[in-house]
Amino acid sequence: MSEPSDQRLFFLLQRAAHQLRTAADRRCLAASGVTTAQLGALYAVRDRPGLTQGELARTLGLRESAVTGLVRRLVQAGLLVRSPHPREHRAMVLELTDAGGAALDAAQPEVDHFNTELRDLLGDDGFLRTAEALRRLAIWES
Repeated sequence: MSEPSDQRLFFLLQRAAHQLRTAADRRCLAASGVTTAQLGALYAVRDRPGLTQGELARTLGLRESAVTGLVRRLVQAGLLVRSPHPREHRAMVLELTDAGGAALDAAQPEVDHFNTELRDLLGDDGFLRTAEALRRLAIWES
């Protein structure tokens, strides 16, 4: 017979995600002025310059409507620029601005510190196993 906590994995994942996101958002906002969701978008655009909004949505696992608002806020903040796609009439490509790069640089020490704290909490093996399990869950299709 399984333990009750085994049956609450989804609930525990939600609680842990909320706790981690709240703490990380607070710290990243203080360090760089951007949230973890915004950092995710900035990292994706930095890693793949010329990414379209649709590609960004797929990368982040979000609906395009959610990414439209996220990108709009990042453009208004001067962290991203949108420009017409050279071949796709309706698509816009995204590029990181110098201010966007500076925000990533400002956030990086806090991201590193946060990961160090998680590694300390979980141990090296637990950290790596958790990261791998979360990667697998992120692409799992039931």
